[in-house]
Amino acid sequence: MRMELLSPAGDRECLEAAVTFGADAIYLAGQEFGMRSAPANFSDAQLKSAVQFAHSKGKRIYLTCNTLPTNEEIARLPAFLEQAQDAGVDAFITTDFGAMEYMKRYAPKVEIHISTQAGIVNYAAANAFYNLGASRVVLARELSIEEIAEIRAKTPPELEIEAFVHGSMCVSFSGRCLLSNYLTGRDGNRGDCAQPCRWKYALVEEKRPGQYMPIAEDSAGTYILNSRDLCMIDYIPQLEKAGISSLKIEGRAKSAYYVSVTTNAYRHAIDAYETDPRVPLPDWIRQELDKISHREYCTGFYFGKYPGQVYENGGYVRNYEVAAVACGNEDGLVKLSQRNRFFRGEVMDVLEPGSDPYLLKLEEIFNENMEPIEAAPHATMTVYARCDRRVSPGAFLRHKLSV
Repeated sequence: MRMELLSPAGDRECLEAAVTFGADAIYLAGQEFGMRSAPANFSDAQLKSAVQFAHSKGKRIYLTCNTLPTNEEIARLPAFLEQAQDAGVDAFITTDFGAMEYMKRYAPKVEIHISTQAGIVNYAAANAFYNLGASRVVLARELSIEEIAEIRAKTPPELEIEAFVHGSMCVSFSGRCLLSNYLTGRDGNRGDCAQPCRWKYALVEEKRPGQYMPIAEDSAGTYILNSRDLCMIDYIPQLEKAGISSLKIEGRAKSAYYVSVTTNAYRHAIDAYETDPRVPLPDWIRQELDKISHREYCTGFYFGKYPGQVYENGGYVRNYEVAAVACGNEDGLVKLSQRNRFFRGEVMDVLEPGSDPYLLKLEEIFNENMEPIEAAPHATMTVYARCDRRVSPGAFLRHKLSV
């Protein structure tokens, strides 16, 4: 079975980016029951349109229903599920046993995938969910390659195994955290996490005033709870050998640019491995993942002990920014929509669907009245650029930030 590349989408723009840059399937949420409330997500009508678009491109849509519904919410779940089945979604991603029973009753044509929130860490749990009707399990992030391989060996081959390979990691087991709810009233288990694990802390025990635990990097405190980001781009062969069916990218709250870059990188990495496993991963694929905002990368628990937190800061590494998005080509010029200030003569790093990244010099730039300009300072302004090649619509033009 060919490994599936599964990408996130918080809105229609992200969905189209995932499809354009090579995802096999996309996971997204409706207006309720999903574990991310910050993205726009999809209304009933938007969901139906999204499914039609994805299916027309040969892609699959998985709908997240992975919160734990309250009594008041569970009454609304049957109608939600029936609507999703009518829209044509390919699978539900769920955690709750009651929700799972409702899925089998009210949307029997839709596959059931068990969310990482279920914390599946052994083959007995995976088999139990399979016997209850699940076609796929999304394993807990705390497993090693060897543990995943054993689960694969001791479960039916028809049961698909999905695992996260890239993106933010939660400091709590399988995302089960109440810290945000305690400190801010925003419940992470209902998709509204304020990410207090990224904040700066100092630790002292209540009955031992003045006796500080040795957790601080300096006198100002430490970001002791701040997890690194996961990145498994160099380990596609090991993931395939372990028997993982679907490689999942985290990020339903991330931008279309993030979705484009990560999807493109993992698409090329998977394709390169499947074409010839003996050929090393091209450097440019790995380098692409440094062109998005991210925390320090790590390999999570895949190779045993977790390599630790980022203690020095809670922020992102950000080396590049999007300067413009290509809209088309007119009269020998590239039409651009500005995203961040750029200048005539700049050399842009271009991420274009269907090709390796390349450099492009903006020889001349013009405003929408075709008047020459030296800079493009206004957000979303239309700019025309004279270059030495055509640029496909949807391509991102990036420039490196000064350190």
